[in-house]
Amino acid sequence: MLLPSSTSNEKANILAEALPYIQRFHGKTIVIKYGGNAMTEENLKQGFARDVVLLKLVGMNPVIVHGGGPQIDDMLKRIGKKGEFIEGMRVTDTETMDIVEMVLGGLVNKGIVNLINHHGGRAVGLTGKDGSFIRAKKMKIQDREKIGEWIDIGQVGEIESIDPELIAVLDTRNFIPVIAPIGVGRDGESYNINADLVAGKLAEILNAEKLILLTNIPGVQDKNGNLLTGLTAKKVDKLFLNGTISGGMQPKIGAALDAVKNGVKSCHIIDGRVEHALLLEVLTDQGVGTLITEE
Repeated sequence: MLLPSSTSNEKANILAEALPYIQRFHGKTIVIKYGGNAMTEENLKQGFARDVVLLKLVGMNPVIVHGGGPQIDDMLKRIGKKGEFIEGMRVTDTETMDIVEMVLGGLVNKGIVNLINHHGGRAVGLTGKDGSFIRAKKMKIQDREKIGEWIDIGQVGEIESIDPELIAVLDTRNFIPVIAPIGVGRDGESYNINADLVAGKLAEILNAEKLILLTNIPGVQDKNGNLLTGLTAKKVDKLFLNGTISGGMQPKIGAALDAVKNGVKSCHIIDGRVEHALLLEVLTDQGVGTLITEE
């Protein structure tokens, strides 16, 4: 069956539009933070897996860092426990840490790996404890009400270092790394690390071309809900100062800001609820969401 000429031309134009981006980003590393609805809605999950496989097949090196907040919350509810957050960070006692390791390092991670492999990719699942490639230490949050005091949020970690060797080896063998954001301390203790922070730091260490953060909103918005498309690091700093960026968005935008200040060419905060948002951002003129650059 022949397609109508208008449909054929449209498809050809889309493919032609992708060519310069394929050439530009061939051999480049793209770190993708995978989370939100894109991880829970079946059509979006399938589309994400196909997009990642396509990027790999045309010569890019996608590295996936995933979250799993809703899945962790569901498991906590099963044991009668409620999730608690302070400044966007999950309070993680010993029992919660066990759940985090089981859900992120097992159920969620292997599910993503299986999905990518099902669509023709060669994905390998990791946590930061594998090869001790994400070293972490205990994070404390300053108490805003009691100056000079700190809030203990349990086994929540901040990154001390990331060893890129394991990821580099996987890339040379055409594997797609899929990373759960769990780090290891000096004494072997496990730490739950915010996935946006892991993605941002990993993008820096790997000298990534792009950091892409999938979210459940269209991108960075002003106080009136208008999408802010092109932002520089200085503009983002101002958004923090005037309170436009707050709550759970702080770690995400903070990770993006640090990444572009430390050598990552660009960061894209995109709406994971849009089908094939990843391909639209990487391979088309229009793109979707918010672009953040150093200058």
